Amino acid sequence: MKPFLRQQLARYADRLGELEFLLSREDIMKDMKQFLVLSREHTEVAAVASRWARYQQREADIAAASEMLTGSSDDAGMATLAQEEIDGASAEIQQLESELQRMLLPKDPDDARNAFVEIRAGTGGDESALFAGDLLRMYTRFCERQGWKAEIISESTSELGGYKEVVIRIEGDHVYGALKFESGGHRVQRVPTTETQGRIHTSACTVAVLAEPDETVAIQINPADLRIDTYRASGAGGQHINKTDSAVRITHLPTGIVAECQDGRSQHGNKAQALKVLTARIHEKDRSERAAKDAAERKGLIGTGDRSDRIRTYNFPQGRLTDHRINLTLYKLLPIMEGDLIDVVQALQTYEAAQQLAALEVGAGA
Repeated sequence: MKPFLRQQLARYADRLGELEFLLSREDIMKDMKQFLVLSREHTEVAAVASRWARYQQREADIAAASEMLTGSSDDAGMATLAQEEIDGASAEIQQLESELQRMLLPKDPDDARNAFVEIRAGTGGDESALFAGDLLRMYTRFCERQGWKAEIISESTSELGGYKEVVIRIEGDHVYGALKFESGGHRVQRVPTTETQGRIHTSACTVAVLAEPDETVAIQINPADLRIDTYRASGAGGQHINKTDSAVRITHLPTGIVAECQDGRSQHGNKAQALKVLTARIHEKDRSERAAKDAAERKGLIGTGDRSDRIRTYNFPQGRLTDHRINLTLYKLLPIMEGDLIDVVQALQTYEAAQQLAALEVGAGA
């Protein structure tokens, strides 16, 4: 294990002792808020410290077995036992080191949140709108595989059945952490249904993934900064949706950011959902601006939030998906379009983890 990782892990062991002392104090136990904060930290630190203790124990086991192996040259049975101990401990150490590296990586507090996924048609006209519909299907099928719940918040359909724009809310375990790397430009190469001469066309959509903020963040927006408009919704929903002004559009005046919701039947429910989307967009704007100011630190990381970047190509004639950020190419495009996206998601997460680990090493050596 690299020295800088050992230094980090030694700090966890020291911190565990500090936390155990603090949690034993009567004044802390009487302050429930502080007690809960320290308890959560204790749980996280203890998990790392216990694996680090096991790692050190297995290192000691290897050292002892190596001495036994050296001293038992004339005893084949003892030599075999010693070698088995070394092999078993070495395999466990390798697994523990991998786990510890992941546990030391900086955690994005938004990763555990629900998310909004916005899909917008770009260049390519009707074909781009149809591709937006295909992306919506891909993400909703992926949600089904993960046991997540997806619902359409707002939509603007095209004449051929696709979408000019569609926003969905996804609820589940660590949704944002899995989908945040989907933000960017998605390019498709295929023969459109509207093409009569069999020529391959290239069109594109943009995808934006926004972490859903919690309620305490949402109420921090000044109501005086909001303009709220109601209008009659269009699209599916039966007679009721066309007879009432239930759709809501909210504009954040200082930034000009707009969010709308027309999927629900009640104006109150649509207003609440639109406010959540608006807050998520404002937070994403702040996140992107901070990232732009600190581009050097984020260099090489995925998910910069630049939605003009072409991040991925879907080539239907070759059955190929290529993610340009990590040079990943998979020849299983049709299963992916049916929601089998896990290989792509895990590859992006693995790449980010490697980048973060490298950044930690550089920081430790600075």
